[in-house]
Amino acid sequence: MVMERPVQKRTLETRARLIAAAEAAVARTGFEALRVEEIVLAAGVAKGTFFAHFKDKDALMDLLIGSRIDAHLDAIETAPAPRSPEDLVDRLMPLMTFMTCERYVFDVILRRSGAAAIEDIGPIARTFERYVRVVSTWIAGSTFRRDVPPDILAEGVQAFAIQVMALRFCALHVGDGLREPLLTFLDAWLCPRVRPSD
Repeated sequence: MVMERPVQKRTLETRARLIAAAEAAVARTGFEALRVEEIVLAAGVAKGTFFAHFKDKDALMDLLIGSRIDAHLDAIETAPAPRSPEDLVDRLMPLMTFMTCERYVFDVILRRSGAAAIEDIGPIARTFERYVRVVSTWIAGSTFRRDVPPDILAEGVQAFAIQVMALRFCALHVGDGLREPLLTFLDAWLCPRVRPSD
């Protein structure tokens, strides 16, 4: 039997300093402007120490952004189940606003979500799975359509949200906002209407 060595206290403290330095830098200048050199200087460590803890800047961003998504999901998870597509969209808006706060943030989210075939499952990829669980639970306790399983409906909600967020960065749709386009999709997806026969 192979026993894992416990992580040394100093290693944990160094990692915590790197994360704190990165969080402070993001608060000052945003995610995209963050530079590894700035983090190591503020944390008081060598550049090699940064790379002993994080494969690259994206790995650190995965942790920072994933943590913020989780905080939004914590708030969403404790809210009562929405009763209408409008309620659902309103509950998702703070998360979507964060996810589109910078094009760089949205790009990292897409790259680290698993969509780009990254081998390791990190914090952002886990939030995508959690999102579907949370929305599926809401849908199961709501008055939305019943002809499709709640987890499939939740995956559709996530797909439509990603589409709307992606369009926000498209020159043709930059002024469209997030709420109204998502509401249009979710109203059709969650509350389909039967059309009269011709």
